[in-house]
Order: sequence, then structure tokens, then C-alpha cells
Amino acid sequence: MGGLSESTGTAWEHLRRLPVWLPPALLTLAVTLTGLGSAQLWRDELATWSAATRSPGDLARLAGTIDAATGPYYLLMHGWTTVFGDSTIALRAPAVLAMTVAAGLLAVLGARLVDRRGGLFAGLLFAVLPGTSRYGQEARPYALATMLAVLATLLLVTALRRPSWARWAGYAAAVVALGLIHLIALTLLAAHALVVLLAWWRGPAEAGVATREHPSAERDRRVWRWVVAVVPVALLAGPLLLKARTQQSRQLNWVNLARLDDLTALPGGVAQSSVVGGLLVGVAALGAARLGRRALLPVSAVLLPVLLLFAAGTVVPLWVPRYLVFVAPFACLLAGAALAAVAAPAALVVVVLVGLLGLPDQAALRRTHEWPRSAPVDYAGAARVIGDGQRPGDAVVYSPRHSWLFLDLGIEYHLGDPPRDVLVTEDEVRRGDLWAAECPRPAQCLAGTSRVWLVVAGRHAEPLAAVPGAKGDALRAQFTVTQVWPRPGLTVALLTSRPDR
Repeated sequence: MGGLSESTGTAWEHLRRLPVWLPPALLTLAVTLTGLGSAQLWRDELATWSAATRSPGDLARLAGTIDAATGPYYLLMHGWTTVFGDSTIALRAPAVLAMTVAAGLLAVLGARLVDRRGGLFAGLLFAVLPGTSRYGQEARPYALATMLAVLATLLLVTALRRPSWARWAGYAAAVVALGLIHLIALTLLAAHALVVLLAWWRGPAEAGVATREHPSAERDRRVWRWVVAVVPVALLAGPLLLKARTQQSRQLNWVNLARLDDLTALPGGVAQSSVVGGLLVGVAALGAARLGRRALLPVSAVLLPVLLLFAAGTVVPLWVPRYLVFVAPFACLLAGAALAAVAAPAALVVVVLVGLLGLPDQAALRRTHEWPRSAPVDYAGAARVIGDGQRPGDAVVYSPRHSWLFLDLGIEYHLGDPPRDVLVTEDEVRRGDLWAAECPRPAQCLAGTSRVWLVVAGRHAEPLAAVPGAKGDALRAQFTVTQVWPRPGLTVALLTSRPDR
């Protein structure tokens, strides 16, 4: 133990000489870059790829049909992929950068609200959370929302302490970007409003965001400047919210209404580890007790978004734990405050312990982003089977077509020149959708085809029997199974036309 104490003491001496944001940012970058391309793109990321590789006009049609809430993110990714390509690593790189910046900004925010040590430990804890890796290695908007949530909160604190129109304008821009990237993250504004109102009513010091008072006239201006700053959010994100509301029945048809036990599972869902999530909540509670009134902002930034989404989710299907990833930094800030109260070597040991406890989940999420981790979908393996055996004139059929597994997108992503999708009458791009339209009379569309690659969701010894409806009837009448390749999460079969046809 003496050796460990010495080494941690030396590490602390090195850390305290660096800018407070640098160690968390570097650690987050290192962790999120590790195994960045190991897990295949999962179904949500395949939707990102499909959208990002469309033209802006096609993206506008998609937003009008099903995915308005994610439209601004898709447009951003369209520009990114135009420059950097659509490889797995290229698609995930923006999330890596966003989480890296979020960790650095969190350390700065912690230094402002608590002290330098609190900010540093908050950033280091955030870096080693499995959830930081999970959403920092995903081509979805959650990492960007996390970064913007921390940035907006930091700019709010700055504007409350040293008010100026320039600082409020920066805050307004960050909040607008937050709303456009992730509408649900705007629930963070409830925490911001609470702090602004308390700063107006009792003074900045009582709100936990300043150490000196301001004249009452300045307090009044502060409230009105905040109101003006959030007006652009209503103007820009409001129409997006209204459009997204009309698409909810399609976009979230897989979500159930929220129940009380969902709240207890939330820390593990956000942290991507029940053990780490539970530990983080415990340490964060200690930090909140230590901070007193200074805990108002981080506590409300955690609790109010959670409670608002939960309340809405009991009426409308909205409760999805990953939608609340942006509250994780504020829980880490509270935990960092608790660690700042103990000796630095002991605090570093806690950070290392959290990292070690999360290692099994870190390893699992680099195998697959599907849930449960034991149920991956091997799109790449299926594509290799088809690519190795494909002949000119071959066709491909997917079952089911209209599912969130996106079997067709998975094969198309991994297979540059896939067989002809014989049943498609209008592809997803022309439809302005995530799914293509299929032939209403499959038997006619299959006529004249001698070989079909059938891709079916799940493991099936008899894949033809797993295809329902008219499509299954037509395939069984016209083809026979030549060979079957089971792959995790799906089955590939080669069908050849019956001799009597």
C-alpha cells in the first residue's frame, strides 16, 4: 500500500501542474479511441449512415417523413462524411471529439463551481465511465448533446458571474445548438431557469454560481437577458419539436410508457454499468451534501431533466435512458466535489477503482452496441457470405423489411456491390424514409430470377419457413434452399429456383 500511495502521490503532483481541462480531455480521448472500430455499426448507426450519405434535399424529405428530431444531426454528419468518408471510424469520430471536449469543459465547470481539484476529479471520473465510451463511440447525437449541455451550463455560469451581452449571446448559441442536436436535452433549461431565478431572488451567491453580490438592477437585467437568450431556442427548435411530435408514433413505436422501476435502472443505463452507475450516485450524493447551496446547479441539472422526461414518459412513450446521457457530467461534477474533500492519492485510487469496475462493460461494448451484449447482429459476416458466393444476376430478399434491424442497410454498408434488391419498387431515399417499399405481388417480381440470397432476422434452421405472408408464399413456391449460413442475430440462405419452374 505504501508503494501505491507513493505512486498516486507522484501522479497527483504531475496532474496539478497541468491545465485543469487537459488530463480529463486526454484520458477521454485515449479511452474512446481504444477499440473505436471494433464493434460493428449497430442499427441506429446504420440509420445515421443512410441519412448522412443522402443529399440535403433528400435529408429534408426524410425529416418531413420520420426523423425530424435527428435531422440537424444528420445534416451535420452529411457534411462530415463528405469530407472524411463513411468508414466506421470516420462516422464515430465526431462523437469521440465531442466527448473529449465535454470532459475538458466539465473540468473547467467544476473548477468554477467547486474548486480545481473538484473539477479535475469530475473530468477524470467522466472519462472512465463505460457510458462515456459507449456514446463516445457511436455515430449518434448523444455525445454532441453532452458536450453542448456542459458548454451551455459553463457559459451560463460565466454570464451570471460577469454579465455582458456577448456572454449571453454565446450562451444563446450553445442552447440553440443543444436543442437542434437533441430536443430532449432542452429539459436542462429547467435547471438553468431555476438557477437564474434564484440568483435574481436571493443573489448569485445564494444560487451557488458566484462569490460576490450584484446590485438589484443588475439582477433584473440578468433575468431578462436569460429570457432573451432562450427566445431563439423557441423560434428554431419549436417547429422541429412540433414536427417531431407528429412523427412519434412511427419513431418511437418500440418504447413503452415509463414505470417507477425505470428510475432505479437509470444510473446503470446512463453509465452503461449497474455497478459503476450505483457507485457514481452514491459518491455524487456525498458531493451534494458537501457543496450545500453550490450543489443547486449540478443537482438540478441531473434531477430536473430526469423527472421531466419521466413525467412525460408516463403519458407518452418517451422514456429511453440514453436520451439522458447528457446529465452524466453533472453527476460526475458532484462526485468530483466529494473526492476533492479527501486526500488526492485516495481520490485518484477511487477514480482507478471506478475504471476497473467498468472494465467488463468497456470490453463488452467494444464487441457490440446491441443490447443485450450477448445478442450481436453480424451484418459484416452476412455480407461476407453473400460477397464470397455472389454471381452476376443474383438477387437478395430481406425479411422482415420494415424493422428497426435495418437488414438491408447492414448488408449494403458492408457490401459495396450487393445483389439486386429484387422486391424493391421504391428505395428509401426516393421515399424519404428509412425503409424501401416492396412489390405488392412478390411472385411476379421474383419471376425470372434463378438465385436469391435470403437474409432473415434471427437464427433459423429453415429460413424459408420464417418468412411470413405473400413474400414467404412466393419464395417457397418458386425456390428451394441450397445452403444456410447462421450468423449472430441473423441467417443467410442461398435459394435456387425449383427445377419444375
